[in-house]
Parts: sequence; structure tokens; C-alpha cells
Amino acid sequence: MGDRAGEPLAVVVGATGALGGAIVRRLRDRGLPVLAVARSPEAVAALAADDEGVVACAADIGDDAAGPVIAEALAAHGLPVRMLVQAAGLPALGGLDVVEPAALGAAVALKVGGLLRLVRAAEGWLGEGSRIVALGGHYGVEPSPHVPGAGVTNAALANLVRQLADAYGPRGITAHLVAPGPADTERLRRLSGAQADARGIDVEDVLAERRAESPLGALVTPDQVAWAVATLLDPEASALTGSTLALDMGARRGV
Repeated sequence: MGDRAGEPLAVVVGATGALGGAIVRRLRDRGLPVLAVARSPEAVAALAADDEGVVACAADIGDDAAGPVIAEALAAHGLPVRMLVQAAGLPALGGLDVVEPAALGAAVALKVGGLLRLVRAAEGWLGEGSRIVALGGHYGVEPSPHVPGAGVTNAALANLVRQLADAYGPRGITAHLVAPGPADTERLRRLSGAQADARGIDVEDVLAERRAESPLGALVTPDQVAWAVATLLDPEASALTGSTLALDMGARRGV
């Protein structure tokens, strides 16, 4: 990345996850160098080893200590930031009948607090045309007692994105929420497996229920999520600031 003097970069948190990894690849295809942030030093180093345009940054965005680590990494390269992406995933918390109340607060601290940590860490490197992007989810607007953590956290995330759009808009910086429906990832299969065990049914039956929420009978893919995030780089995407881009395969029925 040091040979790219003056060229803007992207910062992707959760870069080693299924969605974050797809976003990193798509942004690299768009020509952006990427500062990849993840908790595991080994996993993020392996990601960076495959592409000289990706620089590893090991940090836990759920912890206040992550902010200085990211800020130091940005200062070391001295490049303007074109896009920030908060793509950290939530742990499985269980349904409304079993979720620990404190776990809801921890989930908000990870995704919502993490977005604010990320923005503050990159504050000095944002400018006209920069994008702030958070990955939320379908359950933020379609509450379900099966996934209270995702519902509560992603609803709060949408609120913070709207606040960021208002606060940073005068500087020409936009904020966006990308809200996929259930995504076809290994994580979804693990969560569906746990739900299947609790209900005494096959995991494929649970996955079929998720697909049936969509008129297309399909789950969103990581590549589709990455496409939506990369599209926000286009100048025309400034019209979307503060809004939620739903990628739910038509599952949301409200008008």
C-alpha cells in the first residue's frame, strides 16, 4: 500500500467473515486498497498475504482499544479514506425466551458502538465523497422473537446511521445502512442447526423456512451484499445518505 501515495483506501471491519471478505474482494476489484480489520491476527494476516493491496489490522471493534489501533494504522499510511465499512457479525444469542439481557447490550456495543469507534478512528482521514457504511439486517425492521439480538441491534444501527448522515453531511460525507436478509453463509447454517436441534427438526427444514420468507425462495449471497456496498462508491449514491438499502429478497412485506 505504501506505493500508492495519495490514493484513497477503504477500511473494512469484520474483513475475515463471509460478508466482510466478499466486500474486501469487491472493493479491491474497484481498485481500492483496503485496511482489513478483524479480531484474529492470524486470520487477517492470511487475508492480507493473498493480496498486496490489503493491509492487516488486528483489532476488536467491540473494545474501545480498537479505535487507537485503527487510527495508528491509518496514520502510518497517511491516505485519505474513501469508505468505512462496519461488517462485524454478531454472536448467536438465542431466542427471546433464553437470551441473556446483558447480551443485548453487548451486541449493541459491538455493532453500534463499533461503528462509532470506527468513524472516530478515521475522523481525520474522511473528506468530501467519503462513505460510511454499516451492515445491518432484515430483522431490524421485521422483528422476530427467534433473533432478538439482531432485531434490537440493527434497529439501533439504523438510527445511528441517520445521525451520522446528519452530522457529516455538511462535509460532503455520506452514511448508509445495508440491510441483508438471511445470508447464505456458514454462520446461518450454524444458527439454523442450533434452532433445528432445539425444535427437533432437520436443519434443512429451518433453511427452507428462511428461503420461504422470500417471494423468490432464495437467500441473499455474500457477493450480492458486496455488490451493494461497492455501488455506494458511485457519485450518484450520495442521494441514499441516511437511508437503508434492503437486500432481503423481497421478504419485507411492509410498505
